[in-house]
Amino acid sequence: MFIIRKAEVSDFAEIAELSRDSLGYDCTDELVKERLAAIGDDYAVYVAQADGKAVGFIHGQVYVPLYYDKMVNILGLAVSPEYRRKGIARRLMAQIEQWAKDNGIGLVRLNSGSTRTGAHEFYRSQGYSDEKMQVRFIKHL
Repeated sequence: MFIIRKAEVSDFAEIAELSRDSLGYDCTDELVKERLAAIGDDYAVYVAQADGKAVGFIHGQVYVPLYYDKMVNILGLAVSPEYRRKGIARRLMAQIEQWAKDNGIGLVRLNSGSTRTGAHEFYRSQGYSDEKMQVRFIKHL
């Protein structure tokens, strides 16, 4: 059994662990704690809580490009391996979609790494379509 709730700053260690282990991001607990403490109205973070801890999370941001409709951009979705295939990711996606609707936004987008084929099938099963392939560029300054 699990519940979906807004993330709290006290969830930082579990969210950082999920980010490292499930998403491959080399982040520190302190960075995640700092970011959670600074969450504004244009961001939402929800966790799935089971057995007294956060076992999954979703992070969304209001995204307003000049060239397209306002949307919610999903910045991260992760579920601990031992809690997968229990409907947690589906419920987290539904929660962020409801947050979008509650904020008058009718479009949600996300990016997913090319090797995450299982995730791609999950997103398709939730009604998302893959509209284009992209290459991500990054420059450290």
